[in-house]
Amino acid sequence: MNHKNIMRAAHSYSGVIKVAITLSIALSFGLACTSTTAYAKKKRKVKYGQIEITTNPGGFPLRIDGKPEGNTSTDVRVIELEPGHHNVEITLPNGGRWVRDFEIERGRKLCVNVNYHPKKYTVTKSPCPYPVNLSAPATVNDGDLITFTSDVAYGGSGALNYTWTITPSQARIVSGAGTPTITVDSTGLGGQRITATLVADDGSGDPLCRQRAQASTNVTLKIVPPPECKQFDQFPVISFDDEKARLDNLAIELQNSPDAQAYIIVYAGRTSRSGQADMLIRRTTDYLVTQRGIDSRRITILNGGYRDSDFIEIWICPPGAKPPQPTPTLQPGEAQPKQERTRPRRPKRRGE
Repeated sequence: MNHKNIMRAAHSYSGVIKVAITLSIALSFGLACTSTTAYAKKKRKVKYGQIEITTNPGGFPLRIDGKPEGNTSTDVRVIELEPGHHNVEITLPNGGRWVRDFEIERGRKLCVNVNYHPKKYTVTKSPCPYPVNLSAPATVNDGDLITFTSDVAYGGSGALNYTWTITPSQARIVSGAGTPTITVDSTGLGGQRITATLVADDGSGDPLCRQRAQASTNVTLKIVPPPECKQFDQFPVISFDDEKARLDNLAIELQNSPDAQAYIIVYAGRTSRSGQADMLIRRTTDYLVTQRGIDSRRITILNGGYRDSDFIEIWICPPGAKPPQPTPTLQPGEAQPKQERTRPRRPKRRGE
C-alpha cells in the first residue's frame, strides 16, 4: 500500500482519545505579623500537591505509581500526592491504556480530563505519524500553566521528532520542548488566546510523514481586586503599659512593611471625660513618633466619635487602599461626657 492509500485509510479512523489537561496555581501566602488578632494568623503550610481526575464516561480502573486507586468518575476526584514525579495509568476497554507521567508540585493542582471514544473501525498502523491529535484545556486563568498533549498513531521504527511553535510570542514553553507534551506559562496573557502548533515527523523527509496539528486555549483576564486595608488590632482602652505593648507590635509591622500606612481610630465612651479621645490621640502619637521613631507621615489618627466605651482600632493599609472610616455607635447627642471637676478656690487668709 502506498503512502496516499495509507492516508486515505487513516482518515476513516474515528477512534480518538482526547485529553484535556490544566495545571492550576494555588497562591498561598502568609502574613507575618506580631499581632495576636485574626489579621496576624498564619496559614497552614502546604505539604502536598493535588491531581484532579475525571473521565467521560466514568468507571475506568485507575492506578497511580502502580498502585490501584479505585475507578475514575465523571465527577472530580481529588488525590493528594507528594511533590515529585508520578505515573498515572487509566485502563480503557478492550485492553487499551492511557498512561502519562506528571510532575506534581507542592501547593499546585494538576487537572486531567480524559474523553474516551471507542473504535468503530480497524485501521492498519501507518508507517508515518498519522493521525496526530493535539489536546488542551479550553480555558485557563491568567497565570495558570497550560499543558498541551499529543496522541500520535505511529507504526514506524524510527524515533519521531516533535517541533512546537507557540503564539503569541509572549507565551513561554517552560517544559517539554521536543517531547509529545509541553507546558506553557500564561502569565500576563489574560484576554488572549494561546495556540500551540505541533509538527511531528519521522525524519525521513517524506512530506506525507510530516504531520501538523494545532490546539488553542483562551486565557481569562485576571481581575486584580483593589488593595484593601486590614484590621491589625482593636481593644478597649486599657492601661497605658498594655497599650504600649500593642503599639510596639504596630511599630514592628510598619518597620517590616515600609510602604504601609497606619490608621488609628479612637472612640470616646458614652460617659468618658470631655476631650478623652483627643487625649488618647495625643498620647498615642507621642509614643509612636517620639519613643518608637515612626515617621509621623505614616500614621493617621482619627477621632472616631462615640461608642459605649473608650475603644481603639488599628488598621494597616497598603499603597492605593481606601482608608478605613470611623464606625461610631452613638450620636454625639447620646453621649454624656463627664466634666472635669474644678476645686473651688480657697479664700485667701489675712496676711497671705
